[in-house]
Amino acid sequence: MKQGFRKNRRDGMVFGVCAGMADHFGIDVLWTRVGFVGLTLLGFGLPLLLYITVAILAP
Repeated sequence: MKQGFRKNRRDGMVFGVCAGMADHFGIDVLWTRVGFVGLTLLGFGLPLLLYITVAILAP
């Protein structure tokens, strides 16, 4: 059974949110980071707000 989402501080660059998402979904962390940057550039900063929220709330 798969555990819930957790930040990955060992492989993370800032807070470990993208690395934790990559671990959770079983994809390469590079693609998670590229997707996050792309969504931030297209989403007018909303993904950045979500990133900060997850960084604060996730274990």
